[in-house]
Amino acid sequence: MQKVFLVSLGCAKNLVDSEFMLGLVRQKGYDITDDPSRAAIALVNTCGFIRSAVEESIDTILELAQLKQQGFLKRLVVSGCFVQRYGKKLLREIPEVDAWLGTGQIYRIGEALETHDAQSAIFLIDKPDFLADHTAARVQTTPFYSAYLKIAEGCSHRCSYCLIPSLRGRFRSRSVDSLRIEAQEMVERGVKEINLVAQDTTWYGHDLDPPTTLEDLLEALVAIQGLQWLRILYAHPYHITERLLDLIDSEDVLCPYLDMPMQHNNPHILRAMGRPVHGESMPRLIERIRRKSRSITLRTTVMVGFPGETDRQFTELCDFVKAAEFNWLGVFSFSPEEGTPAARLNNKVDERVVQARLRKIMELQKRITKRLNQRLVGQTVPVLVEGLSPETDLLVTGRTATMAPDVDGQVLINEGSATVGEIVQVRITEAHPYDLVGGIVTP
Repeated sequence: MQKVFLVSLGCAKNLVDSEFMLGLVRQKGYDITDDPSRAAIALVNTCGFIRSAVEESIDTILELAQLKQQGFLKRLVVSGCFVQRYGKKLLREIPEVDAWLGTGQIYRIGEALETHDAQSAIFLIDKPDFLADHTAARVQTTPFYSAYLKIAEGCSHRCSYCLIPSLRGRFRSRSVDSLRIEAQEMVERGVKEINLVAQDTTWYGHDLDPPTTLEDLLEALVAIQGLQWLRILYAHPYHITERLLDLIDSEDVLCPYLDMPMQHNNPHILRAMGRPVHGESMPRLIERIRRKSRSITLRTTVMVGFPGETDRQFTELCDFVKAAEFNWLGVFSFSPEEGTPAARLNNKVDERVVQARLRKIMELQKRITKRLNQRLVGQTVPVLVEGLSPETDLLVTGRTATMAPDVDGQVLINEGSATVGEIVQVRITEAHPYDLVGGIVTP
């Protein structure tokens, strides 16, 4: 039985695609390995969103190509956004690859794995309109207790800096029934935490006939017996309804957590970004969220160095971050991606200024997060146990319902014992800029 080695790059949404391809790989009779030196075939599911992701994709492909040249691999297959973005020019630029799959052709992974004429690579790319559902085979690569559920694919927004619509196609939702069935199957095999992902989770269902909403989907999912935590990621700040907030406020299964990439707060910058500036202001939205009786943890992402961003506008962004007191914040610098309207804008911000702004806002957020964490000292909170700390066997790591996997902080448990995947009560004794420390409270 030939073995396949997978590298999945980029976001959690891409990881779901990787898991889907692994399901098809296994159906075709291949085995899966985490050791490339034991594999006959290597599969790289790439990201191509921004320049740094493209560079990472190229480096990963070339590293595996070296293994192939050394005789460890017989075949190298590359899929995903990087392929969709650059198309057939890749055939000339990276001839070591045996098969290429665009984002809309990943269901054809079986064809890509088959041995063909070594002189010509397989190239499968078309308009991205594929959407996997609950009937698709899937191999979960996340820990057994936590999984991602992709509720929609593509994006119909037109942000001036973003390539996603061209890489992933128009926004298209799965049905409520399909998602409920898949979520039920996850819970039955031991998943306790489901994280909902899409390019815009809050736009879910508007394209269906008849239309439905994220709130309708949530009501169906929270009714699943055995599901402990249900978390919403990638929510658009302009689509946060009062009904959604009421659901988070009233349903214990729904994590008191919202991930809302805001990008900026200055209306001129937002307009240039192609993001809506009408309607509810960002501060008003945050005030509306904070009014709920359940304390909702907020995560956001902001961009610095967008063309034309002045010192004054950056200061406004910093003042907004201070006032909003986001629990978690990610920041990235503007990347002029070829093919986007923003790449053609004038008034580029000097790269040294951009990096200085990035460092400043991260230092600002570090202080905010530490201050918010300190409020938890002395409290007892539910923690999902994840295993031994990679740094020392003396500590066990876990997360609260207000910590999303991979992107937020963690809880370091220094007292008591628990099983991986168990949700235990932990009394917080220390707070650090990103992590918490505490001991398990024995009933």
